[in-house]
Amino acid sequence: MRVLLKISWEALEWERDHGIDPKFLKNLALQIKEIHDTWIEIAMVLGWGNIFRGMAGASNGMDRTAADYMGMLATVMNGVAMQDALESVGCQTRLMSALDIPEVGEQYINRRGIRHLEKGRIVICVAGTGNPYFTTDSAWVLRALELGCDMMIKATKVDGVYDKDPKKFEDAILIESATYDQVIKNDIRVMDQTWIALAREWKLKLKVVSLYKEKAILKAIQWEKEWTTIS
Repeated sequence: MRVLLKISWEALEWERDHGIDPKFLKNLALQIKEIHDTWIEIAMVLGWGNIFRGMAGASNGMDRTAADYMGMLATVMNGVAMQDALESVGCQTRLMSALDIPEVGEQYINRRGIRHLEKGRIVICVAGTGNPYFTTDSAWVLRALELGCDMMIKATKVDGVYDKDPKKFEDAILIESATYDQVIKNDIRVMDQTWIALAREWKLKLKVVSLYKEKAILKAIQWEKEWTTIS
């Protein structure tokens, strides 16, 4: 099985207001290693929200293109941190960037990424798609298709998708399963609508889990509950 993880880096702030909590990152690396040791091939797409939020920068007067490039560079920083954490627990990794930064990692090439996965390396995809105006959602779906992934897992602060914001509404209900058609019709905020439509077209399996629940990613892969499944 080949899985693409999208890690919400805001979740890795843990109790901080920015950056990365090193202990929490180490714990995540150990969880990923446990999954990888079961012969599951793992690729990752990283966000940038813990360092810089491109849309927020644009809304505050910054040029959107400049803001998005800053966001891409922030994902590279997160990628280096993730690579270091994984290799410290014994995983082989390859950092692959949509921007050409040879001193830090390889340039993302589809066939090379597949080959790394086949050789048992964890592939960490950074810099989004390398284009402004494209979110990490776009990179998530595109990389899942390009790398031939069987499942997409979004690991975030909340334990799934709710019918409304659980932070604002105590009566918010966890949606255990939904179809892509229901997600689009009800405007459920899983990812950008454009990429929801592409995921639906290619019948990608998608799960949303909490980074804060013990072994939630492994449980989702093993089809246990405690998440939202979209298919």
